[in-house]
Amino acid sequence: MIPPSRVVVLLAAGAGSRFVGPGHKLSANILDGDSRTVIERSLDNALSAGIGAVVVVTGAVADVVPSHLADAVTVRHNPRWADGQITSLHVGIDAARALGATSVVVGLADQPFIAPDAWQAVADHDGPIAVATYGGRRGNPVKLDAEVWDLLPTAGDEGARALMRVRPELVREVACVGSPADIDTTEDLRRWQSN
Repeated sequence: MIPPSRVVVLLAAGAGSRFVGPGHKLSANILDGDSRTVIERSLDNALSAGIGAVVVVTGAVADVVPSHLADAVTVRHNPRWADGQITSLHVGIDAARALGATSVVVGLADQPFIAPDAWQAVADHDGPIAVATYGGRRGNPVKLDAEVWDLLPTAGDEGARALMRVRPELVREVACVGSPADIDTTEDLRRWQSN
């Protein structure tokens, strides 16, 4: 079997403490008439992009991946999730290394409106770091080639942003359609439910 060259890493480790509602924010339903949860939509979009294997990094809630999608993804738990987002990114990169990947395409599980086309465009772009832009503003997903993995910080609550700030010459921007909006609060959820 030929190892995958690209792996999607979906970060789903945070506690979602700003979300005041029943259960974790990733398990909340988004739109009326659409029974999918926040994480289901995020996973559906990442899987539909057809980039490669999908690794979901969990943390505060270990069983956040819906059972009907469990066989389609690799789940890795980050016991240090509370130490910051970068620890989850490193767990995802370690899983990608084990799968033989040469690049990862990283996104957040609470951003369910990033379209498969955006995932694909970022994954296919040249350069050691490729970042999606929406209306000229940087967002997710972000592609990181293996050559930059060891340049990532080891502590902090940012993923690749810290590296992009200190090594801008490595970054290529990719204009994307869709929305990088995230669901952090019940108000965020209501805004989408009323659209």
